[in-house]
Amino acid sequence: MQSIPVDTSRLGVLRCAVAPEPKIGDFEKQEVKKDRDGNTIYTVAVTVRQEGRRVSVIEVSVTGEPKGVTEGAEVRITGLEAFAWAMGDRHGISFRAAAITPVPQAPATATGKGGGA
Repeated sequence: MQSIPVDTSRLGVLRCAVAPEPKIGDFEKQEVKKDRDGNTIYTVAVTVRQEGRRVSVIEVSVTGEPKGVTEGAEVRITGLEAFAWAMGDRHGISFRAAAITPVPQAPATATGKGGGA
């Protein structure tokens, strides 16, 4: 399966739509999917909003639990790759990333009246 690198700078604002969940590899046995090193693979649903376009939701797989990623938070995706797949008459595109991290929020500014000198 050939990977296609994705330029995340062109995707606009990325937000977590569904918090990280362990990816299920075998639905019948409810087994969690692991990578070659035995690390749990997580799935994060991310909204993509490009200017002038509708919001799309993509599911991104990442090795290890993305710390600090919560629903509604803006996120940064590092090393995003797309993979085209086909199984019988079904086909689609899946996404994998090296990391998903929360975007630090700017501190709130005080707007109250202060005791200036």
